[in-house]
Amino acid sequence: MSGGVSILGVRHHGPGSARAVRRELERLRPDAILIEGPPEADALIPLAPGLEPPVALLAHVPGAPSRAAFWPFAVFSPEWQAILYGTAAGIPVRFCDLPAAHTLAGDAESPAGDQDESFPGDEAARSLMRVDPIGALAAAAGYDDPERWWEDVVEHRGGDTPFEVIAEAMAAVREGHVPDEREARREAYMRKTLRAALKQGYGRIAVICGAWHVPALSGPLPSAAADNAVLRGLPKVKAELTWVPWTYGRLASWSGYGAGITSPGWYHHLFEAPDRPVERWLAQAAGVLRDEGLAVSSAHVIESVRLAHGLATLRGRPLAGLGEVTEAARAVLCEGDDLAVELIQRRMVVGDRLGHVSDGTPMVPLQRDLREQQRRLKLKPEALDREIDLDLRKPLDLDRSHLLHRLGLLGVEWGTPGQARGKGTFRETWTLRWRPEHDLALIEHAALGTTVASAAAQRARDLAEEPSAALADLTSLVERCLLADLTGALPAVLAALSAKAALDTDVTSLMAALPAMVRAHRYGDVRGTPAEGLAVIVRSMLERICVGLPVAVTSLDDEAAANLLKHVDAVHSAVALLSDAPEAGGGDKGAGTGGGTGAGSDAGNGPGGDAGNGAGGHGAGPRGRWLGTLRGISDRQDLHGLIEGRLTRILLDSGELDDAGDRMSRAMSRGQAPARAAAWVEGFLAGGGLLLVHDPRLLGLVDGWLTGLSGEQFTDVLPLLRRTFGSFAAPERRAIGERLRAADRGEEAGEQAVDERRAAPAVATVLSILGKAGTREGTTGR
Repeated sequence: MSGGVSILGVRHHGPGSARAVRRELERLRPDAILIEGPPEADALIPLAPGLEPPVALLAHVPGAPSRAAFWPFAVFSPEWQAILYGTAAGIPVRFCDLPAAHTLAGDAESPAGDQDESFPGDEAARSLMRVDPIGALAAAAGYDDPERWWEDVVEHRGGDTPFEVIAEAMAAVREGHVPDEREARREAYMRKTLRAALKQGYGRIAVICGAWHVPALSGPLPSAAADNAVLRGLPKVKAELTWVPWTYGRLASWSGYGAGITSPGWYHHLFEAPDRPVERWLAQAAGVLRDEGLAVSSAHVIESVRLAHGLATLRGRPLAGLGEVTEAARAVLCEGDDLAVELIQRRMVVGDRLGHVSDGTPMVPLQRDLREQQRRLKLKPEALDREIDLDLRKPLDLDRSHLLHRLGLLGVEWGTPGQARGKGTFRETWTLRWRPEHDLALIEHAALGTTVASAAAQRARDLAEEPSAALADLTSLVERCLLADLTGALPAVLAALSAKAALDTDVTSLMAALPAMVRAHRYGDVRGTPAEGLAVIVRSMLERICVGLPVAVTSLDDEAAANLLKHVDAVHSAVALLSDAPEAGGGDKGAGTGGGTGAGSDAGNGPGGDAGNGAGGHGAGPRGRWLGTLRGISDRQDLHGLIEGRLTRILLDSGELDDAGDRMSRAMSRGQAPARAAAWVEGFLAGGGLLLVHDPRLLGLVDGWLTGLSGEQFTDVLPLLRRTFGSFAAPERRAIGERLRAADRGEEAGEQAVDERRAAPAVATVLSILGKAGTREGTTGR
């Protein structure tokens, strides 16, 4: 203390320091308080009493939001307690660190994440990682853990350590230290702010700063001219600041925050429960374990408290710390189960607390619109993962889905889509988790619109206009627009897609893009947001695929053939979802939307299911055109074995072939190389092994071919065969083996006789499901 100025050196985010600062301010009763932080945020200080920490000051450069910095505060941060004291007492509170306008202009190449550590006080400044003041003092005291030393000296003594002692200790650690350029500028600006406050007539000034900076603000100080020389010529940008919610997870040091702590949840507990903290902590831990269904009694809590205090006594600590209570919880409450200990660590030691800012906080319109929608849709931001299931047939759930998809377009990944439970395209599953950087993303896109819907629509238009956008990117964008119900953006996106598709001559890129387009068309039907012109583009792309595919399958090696087959399967599954009404004549009946997966099984479209679509009888519908193309390609003699086998299987499952056995016989004849025959089998059986179970002839062909190979040939084709048969389900492999064993024994491998009496109840149920209850004709014959 000198000249009415009190320098209170603290450890940022320390409960003991927070209590000590509050008591010292009540004793000093200063007429001005200076706090380490960006001075542009002075106007935001009056909002602090209405905020719920953890919160952070967010500074960003308009037009370049990737250049941003955060200054986090928790309820146990000494700076936060000083702000609350000053605002409650009517005392002027100001920030005194280097302005954000200079901090954000310091390194144009610095990514946003590099600025996260600029506050508070970075125990020895980021650039001085070689100097750890807490570590140096801990080592001098004989401690091997700086955290444990600080807890014993400050936190567990209720903040009774005098600030003069901390200042003396830091002076000893800093002896001979020469600040680097960044630290010198920060401390010069702190002294400049302090001189300005004294010049304005404040007689009792309290300065709350990182303990490392205390020697630079007390004792013999450089002249004002010297400090001005250090600050002269600093680069400067325009910076805007506001309050944003923060989380304890982001306050933890493992998140990369330079001034972070390893256990924010534990420190919050120490601050909120100074009376019997160990007993209260272990009782809460027992409650967490009980919530998960673990049997934890009051006797467990009593014994764990005894063990924690006993460990502290053995180790000479004034109070059991986090290490002792964790060991006690592991041994007694968790009974040695590390998973249970991890649960306590995640829920309590780090914590899931998410802060909240008031409605009066400066926000861009996009943030306010999102806040209103969160209230309307009853979606509360939370720091931990929360899974929700949406039924798109319900208006509320449909609106929630639209919001999450729109935010995804804006880069606000609040929700991550998952695998929906149950069947049907009207279900969605999301995992929600709010992160502080989402506010920065909203600010970044604030110029796109005042609402989430308008901003997302404009973002979609901008993405569609990018010259580098690939065809697959545009088709995916169409799908995302439909999922987000951005019908206003669809015309521009569809126009860009149509132009790109007309110029794209690569068949594989068209095939890669088509499935997303088909899904988009399908989602338009499910969600009630049809996209005019989408069907025309889909049919145009499919037509070009059908024209170009015969050329694309020529002269392929093994890798190229395998890659092309992935596209063929994807297109085949997508075509099954299209309405197949022919434009003029033709059949193509029975093609529904229950089409197969990548295996190309076309459920519901078995042999005989394509009325009017026999070989050569295809109508003008998409499915007929596609199958006709595959049929024409399958008759060629220059195909790769993998492709020929796969096309044969697709056509067989679609009811387009009645000579699959003959084709297999030719493919496995002695005139074919074993490697090509094995590739043919791999492609043919990629649709599953049940075909071999139910078709004895095909099974016999494969068996005869394998047993006819020489030992050397069998060794060559074994890897392909093992990969093929290894993909079958265990029951399929077992059924194939039983069929072969029965054939070796000369037993009848055909279908067993049907017991009509036992089958009647099952048949009646099936007929009822099909809407043909009471029909008896052909009950067992079909």
